Amino acid sequence: MSHLKPERVAVFGGVYNNHLALEATLRDAHAQGAERVYCLGDIGGFGPSPDKSFPLLRDAHVLTMMGNYDDSIGRGLDDCQCGYTDPRDNHFAQISYDYTLKKTSDPNRAWLRTLPHAFRLELGGRRVRFAHGSTRRINEFLWASTTPEPFIERLLRDADADLIAVTHTGIPWERRLQRDPASGLLNVGAIGRPANDGDTCVWYALLTATGGPLGVEVELRPVRYDHHALAVEMRQEGLPEEFVETILTGWWTTCLEILPARERAASRF
Repeated sequence: MSHLKPERVAVFGGVYNNHLALEATLRDAHAQGAERVYCLGDIGGFGPSPDKSFPLLRDAHVLTMMGNYDDSIGRGLDDCQCGYTDPRDNHFAQISYDYTLKKTSDPNRAWLRTLPHAFRLELGGRRVRFAHGSTRRINEFLWASTTPEPFIERLLRDADADLIAVTHTGIPWERRLQRDPASGLLNVGAIGRPANDGDTCVWYALLTATGGPLGVEVELRPVRYDHHALAVEMRQEGLPEEFVETILTGWWTTCLEILPARERAASRF
């Protein structure tokens, strides 16, 4: 891992125990020349076999921060702190959390407690800040349809940053400021489950320093992996068939009520 200022970094979030997608993402990031790789948290949840993801992150020297799931698993809290309000969403979130808590080893839970809550990086002369939900709150949901430019400007000002990258929602998007296209907000999506668009791929972001006025170029990259094999493992682990259906179809069957109207309208359910 280079200690010099990088020119290209890979950023992903929401592993959600999907060790097969994690392996595929790390391969793609390496093939694209990423000099550093960042994980914005939520290693656990949703998928099977939690302990399979930890060695992949550590062996690849991924710079990993704490998400709400990591905080809860590390400290053995009662729930995932996901931020849902709908009873059905909370029902499935609890199933996912209880499974992950039970299946995560004590050494890995101890490691989760050591993770930082944020990262800062200078890239292309721009100040980049990484957070899980937002720079304000670990489980804040930032959606494309409900995050206006004045709010983004406030986040950037308060965070002393030109670009903020987050995860938590699981749907990737990017917005640059009209007054300053070099500044903006990026949601890198999640690699643990598809983006609720009917495609089984998952998403991460590649950030590249440029010599132009933008400073940082963002590429949202789709990643294919053996989702059929993951579905088999999920069933072997006794996870809900609703979770399996999402992996096989690309459509969310749970955690839907949190979606704003525009994102919900684009959903199958």
